[in-house]
Amino acid sequence: MAEYNILHEKAHCFYAEYERKGELQHQTHYCPGCGHGIAHKLIAQAIDQLGIQDRTITVSPVGCGVFAYYYLDTGNIQAAHGRASAVATAAKRSRPEAVVISYQGDGDLAAIGTAEIIHAANRGENITVFFINNGIYGMTGGQMAPTTPVGAKSTTTPFGRNASSEGYPIKVCELLSTLEAPVYLERVGLGNTKQIMAASRAVKKALSNQVQGLGFSLIEILSPCPTIWKLTPVKAAERVREEMAAVFPLGVYKDRSKQATPRANPHPVPPPAEIPAILGLEAADKSKTPRTSATPVDWRIRVAGFGGQGVLMLGEVLAEAGLDAGLEVSWLPSYGPEMRSGTSNCHVRISTHPIASPLVAKPNILLALNEPSLKKFLPAVEPGGWVLYNGDSLPEGVEPREGVNIQAIPFTQLADTLGEARAGNIVTLGALLELTGMLKQEAVDNALALLVKSPRWLDIDRQALKAGRQAAHRNETAQVEVCR
Repeated sequence: MAEYNILHEKAHCFYAEYERKGELQHQTHYCPGCGHGIAHKLIAQAIDQLGIQDRTITVSPVGCGVFAYYYLDTGNIQAAHGRASAVATAAKRSRPEAVVISYQGDGDLAAIGTAEIIHAANRGENITVFFINNGIYGMTGGQMAPTTPVGAKSTTTPFGRNASSEGYPIKVCELLSTLEAPVYLERVGLGNTKQIMAASRAVKKALSNQVQGLGFSLIEILSPCPTIWKLTPVKAAERVREEMAAVFPLGVYKDRSKQATPRANPHPVPPPAEIPAILGLEAADKSKTPRTSATPVDWRIRVAGFGGQGVLMLGEVLAEAGLDAGLEVSWLPSYGPEMRSGTSNCHVRISTHPIASPLVAKPNILLALNEPSLKKFLPAVEPGGWVLYNGDSLPEGVEPREGVNIQAIPFTQLADTLGEARAGNIVTLGALLELTGMLKQEAVDNALALLVKSPRWLDIDRQALKAGRQAAHRNETAQVEVCR
């Protein structure tokens, strides 16, 4: 019986079927002649040869390579545009034993992802980056990419790339070679069989470096794009050999593989119990029980006003007090570019349950410190909610909402009687606590002591808190009398 030696077969690292489409599950989505399919094959073969499939994580980009997770039977993460090397860094640091691949195109890596790739390389992260360079935005229709050669036409440079207006093509290997940390940088091509064989060796070496723990490796792969280049696959391969390689010369730009020693892993993450001491904070007293009732609460608070009214500070005090009371909290600021007199608001959530999102689209408490904020956010307040407005009465044109508790109290004026109008935000807080009973006084006192470092201001804020409580009590009493 004759014996056969199998020289070429589908890499075991590929899925048996590609389930992206209902039919033709033996095919990728790449165009005929596209270099992505070849690059995938070289990577899959190297993974097989190194025996690392079960510990490989592939981070795929936004771009033509976005569906790599349908083809490579490895761990897979799909990153936001340009962020693949940053995501790969996180994966490697959290799982040092993994072999992490960042697979990116030129629009992804060399445009929106420039900062990420430069800093990952500069830190010498122990990841392997495969950079597919076809000199064009392929997936989105052929716009100029950072690597588009001078003179080349694209949908955004119909007369050809002009160096004086669009700059020169970015040469990533040359750029990264100026950094000290990278271990191995090489540019290869997919223009013919000879180039592909050289690319195969480079791909395997880059992955082997990571297996040995040597540090950062990047292989730039000049790749044909027949569809967007409007060429046949044969002519596209010819362009890689003759035109692309003339602009981006093939070769090794840095290789310290033989001299490099295995990098020490980053310091492990300390146990949560040790973090307060590391940060210089007092460890939480676990003997304390939450200082609120066991009744489930979900306070969704919007604090809004002008910059300088203490809007963000008011939100911080609420969040810190909720934290002190043993509740789940979040605080999210939002403000305009002006330091003073610009719009300012913040989202605060205080709950007995884990908080999925810090955003407060439909508040059940609105603290409006000026008229524009009242008009803007009042319609979103949920029925049964509370609205506290900084004024003697509701402004003209603003009608009370059925089912919403609205109180108009001149918080700033009350603070002014204490000698400091800027304490109006804490007067507001005092009124809120009096009307809703949402937090215990002890939790609020602890929050103020934590956030307010000036003894003078701490004394003023305590007076302001008391003044707000008294004003809210008078207001409520007056309303009861009117009802009688």
